[in-house]
Amino acid sequence: MKQRVKNFLKQIPIISGLFRRYAGIPHGPRGVLKVGHRDYVGGLWEELGGLQFDFLIREGLKPHHYLLDIGCGSLRAGVHFIPYLDPGHYLGIDKEKSLIWSGLEHELNDTLLVEKHPILIVSECFEFSRLGTRPDYALAQSVFTHLPPGKIHECFRKLRLVVRDSGRFLATYFETDQLVENPRLPHDHARFEYTRAQIEEFGRLNGWKAEYVGDWNHPRGQVIVRYLPN
Repeated sequence: MKQRVKNFLKQIPIISGLFRRYAGIPHGPRGVLKVGHRDYVGGLWEELGGLQFDFLIREGLKPHHYLLDIGCGSLRAGVHFIPYLDPGHYLGIDKEKSLIWSGLEHELNDTLLVEKHPILIVSECFEFSRLGTRPDYALAQSVFTHLPPGKIHECFRKLRLVVRDSGRFLATYFETDQLVENPRLPHDHARFEYTRAQIEEFGRLNGWKAEYVGDWNHPRGQVIVRYLPN
């Protein structure tokens, strides 16, 4: 690995968590090693990365805005946003340091890292306040698809404390017409489904107004909601 990347990674704090398994894919570094950093986050690398970028541009994202990429992983979307945004304006958070490590090593070139110096932290508990700035936009693509209600509430609550009053939050989820019994614990490789009423209430109870967007051409059928601070 190049020395600049090594030095950069040393600055990223890590909050350790429980090691769990699901469907034969381990969480954390062993899982990334087993299936690779692109497949660990679901594959469709170019398609989903480009989809997120194009959607945020249509939503009004400009280079001077600060974008918070929640669940940034191995920078599938980051490789599109980082070159576009002003230096230091890409904010990424993920619970897996190994994914960020792999993204920086394999997907982001040395020159771009130095010129754009993205801000990245590792946390399992949505510590957005540690980013040191207030985002104009926040994106959670395929994050709520792996979380139980308690963690979703935590995300909304903590994000509301840091997002600008003029900001917006875009979040995707798997939609179901009927209430389903989801897994009790978060898991990167389990599928969580929610009704539209549930997903809108998560926001409403934590200071957000939901604007349902729905289909945005996601290849796996995830729909998207726009949230505005109340």
